[in-house]
Amino acid sequence: MKNNNSRNSLDKDFAEKIVHIRRVAKTTKGGKNFHFTALVVIGNSKDKVGAGLGKSNEVPDAIRKGIDKAKKNLIEISLNGRTISHEVYAKHLTSQVMIRPASSGTGVIAGGAVRSVLELAGIKDVLTKSLGSRNPINVVNATIECLKQLNDPAETAADHGKKQEDLDLPKQYYRNKAEGEVNA
Repeated sequence: MKNNNSRNSLDKDFAEKIVHIRRVAKTTKGGKNFHFTALVVIGNSKDKVGAGLGKSNEVPDAIRKGIDKAKKNLIEISLNGRTISHEVYAKHLTSQVMIRPASSGTGVIAGGAVRSVLELAGIKDVLTKSLGSRNPINVVNATIECLKQLNDPAETAADHGKKQEDLDLPKQYYRNKAEGEVNA
């Protein structure tokens, strides 16, 4: 019972979004056999996000499997107020994604698959560019790789044995950090 209640509270914290559903046909001697794949992204709109790909003969089962896989693949990201602290770039197969921090009030400037991941991660102001293949599966995976690269400036300073103020960060970082403390 206790484990089931914790699972329900986890489900309430996370929002889910279906990014892409694809029907796949396998041609056999007896005809065509259809099954479905569902790409699902989940996040708590604060600092955790995950993506999963579910496959099944029915769409609802594929979505459920995608959600289960996304829960297993959750990552925690480092936010800087409403944006990210530095520019990141990642590539997955032939899809490339670049994410840059933006000033407060800019919003999420991104395409469909990238936008889904960033909004569910809780990022409010960011600029992105997607290059190469527009396959939603590869774009989502490239975006997740970008988010894995994000570093917290305080940890980076500690690793180098410096104070956070001694790092060469843009002035925007300190402005957003002050706004984040006021809003939080």
